[in-house]
Parts: sequence; structure tokens; C-alpha cells
Amino acid sequence: MLHTCPFCWKVRGLIEHLKLDVDFVSVNGMKIKKEVRFAGDWGKVPVFTDKKGEYHVDSTPLLKHIDATYNDGKLANIGDSKRQEEWLEWSDTKMSKATIPILYGSIGSALQTTVRISKIEKFGFFAKRLYAWAGFPIMWGIIARKRVKKDGRKPKQLWHDLLTEFTDAHGGKEFFGGGSPDLVDFSVFGYMRSISPFPQFELLKDHNLGMAWYQRMEKTI
Repeated sequence: MLHTCPFCWKVRGLIEHLKLDVDFVSVNGMKIKKEVRFAGDWGKVPVFTDKKGEYHVDSTPLLKHIDATYNDGKLANIGDSKRQEEWLEWSDTKMSKATIPILYGSIGSALQTTVRISKIEKFGFFAKRLYAWAGFPIMWGIIARKRVKKDGRKPKQLWHDLLTEFTDAHGGKEFFGGGSPDLVDFSVFGYMRSISPFPQFELLKDHNLGMAWYQRMEKTI
């Protein structure tokens, strides 16, 4: 895993919730493909290795696999399965695309983010400095600006709109899953939690319903 990867946080949250005995292994962010080549052509994180030595990849299929294998599929069986699938797709298409703009949406925030990542993740001496100072103009100038321009909203407004859409779907319940979280809750929580190590997380704190739900999720793990 990478400690700042939203897809890893999705899976990690569920693992912590289920209290599974799992080793979290950091990889070098500059050498991901090399370090996970044992898992075939996937070339990304997270990669989950079970006790049989079999590899499982891709965050949403991993949520389903872990729930089915170690939790008797209880989270997948909460509520309407079609609704859950639709909102898992919503999370993976909307929430996943919102993480880059809020972390790299301005040149200042992009620099803060890459410097922070270089301190958190497993980098070599030179790779750490290369990522911190060469990574931010790429993430800001090429990727984040394009996404912000395409969406048309400021990163904070985008996140607030998404959190409103998500919490409105709770129907007055504490979680999307009702009285307890389901797979959708863990998916959205992972994306939101991946921002928490960064100063930009402050931009989300005045979304009252979103933060109340986030804090409830924290208590479940």
C-alpha cells in the first residue's frame, strides 16, 4: 500500500473495521510497478495477499472480496443490492476524481501535498526530494488544473456538493447502510480519509453532515 493512496484507504478502513490480522506493507511510490510485479500486470496498489499466498487487486473488488471471505458478505447484504452497486460506482467515478483537485488544485496546495507525501511515504533519499519538488508542478499544472477546469467548481465546492449528495442519500439514517455502515460507506470514507493527513482537510470540516458521518465512521474502526 501507499499511506496516502485513496484506494488503499478504502480497503484499509474495512480491514481495520473487521479487525483482521493484516500486515500493511509500504511500497516505494516511485517504483510501484516493480514492487508489486509479483501480482501480475496490475502494477498498482492496493494488492491484498491472503494466507494462501493468492493475490487480489483493485479497491472495490477487494472490498467485496474481503467482506465475502472474512465477514460472510454481511456488508454486501445490507439493503438493496442494486442501490449499493450504483453508489459504489458513484463513489468510484465522482469521489475518486475529486481527490486530485482538492490536494493539487493550486500551486501552493500542490507543493504542500507533494512535500507531505515525500515525508509520509517510503522513498529513497534522492527520490524523496525529487518527488517533493518535481512532482507538484506536474500534478498541479497538468492533472489538477485540467480537472478543475473541466468540472467548473472550486475544489471545496466540489467536495461539499458531493458530501451533500451522499449524506442526502442516507435518508436520515446515520450511515448510507442505515444503522451501520455498508460497502458504500467504506468506499466514500476511504476517499475522504486519504485527504485527512493534509491541510486541505480543513476545507471539508464545515460540511456539518459530512463531518458528523465521517466521525461516526472513525468510531467504527
